[in-house]
Formats: sequence, structure tokens, C-alpha cells
Amino acid sequence: MPAKDVEGYLSALPPEQRAALENLRATIRAIVPEAVEVISYQIPTFKYKGKMLVSYGAWKAHCAIYGETGSVREAHPDAFDGYATSKGTVRFTPEKPLPPALVAEIVQARVAAIEGR
Repeated sequence: MPAKDVEGYLSALPPEQRAALENLRATIRAIVPEAVEVISYQIPTFKYKGKMLVSYGAWKAHCAIYGETGSVREAHPDAFDGYATSKGTVRFTPEKPLPPALVAEIVQARVAAIEGR
């Protein structure tokens, strides 16, 4: 059954994935405290100024953050070594979470895109 809110989504996860996503969530919230959390496409999503900022989720073999614009990957290609990526997506595991500095780069690039910078 799909989660109705972020807390419900996170509480249904295995402990390792829940911890990894709660850390990711806290990092995002610290960077953009005014962002609003919702469930969109059945996964947690932060919205900023009414637009999708980033989403994140857990799957059987990995966790992921969605919304990477490509500009961060172009500017810091080595930062993504060891992580599977595809257009707009960075996949990671609880054993190898994304570094907070990389999360900050991704989120700040999305904020800049939303603000038209």
C-alpha cells in the first residue's frame, strides 16, 4: 500500500535504508529549511516554491535521490565515482551513502534552477 506521508514511507523501510534516507532527509532540510515535504509518485519529495526540488526513495538493492540536473556531475565528475547514475538520478546504498557535500551541491543546483539562476 502506498505511503500517505513521508513518515509512513520511512517507517515501512528496513532499518538500514530508513537510517540512510533519514540522514539524507536531514541534510536536505538543513540546506533548504523552507522546503515542503510531500509524497509524489509514491516517494518522498521536497518542494521549493511550489516546484519539485528533489525526491528520494528506497528500492530492493539501493536508495536514490532524484533531481540531479547534470550540472553538478559535469562540474564534479569525480564526486560521483562509485555511484550509479542516470539522467537525474544518483543511486547509493546504506553502506555507501552520498556525502553531505555532494547532496548540498545537488540541492543547491536545483534551488538555482528553480530560481532561474
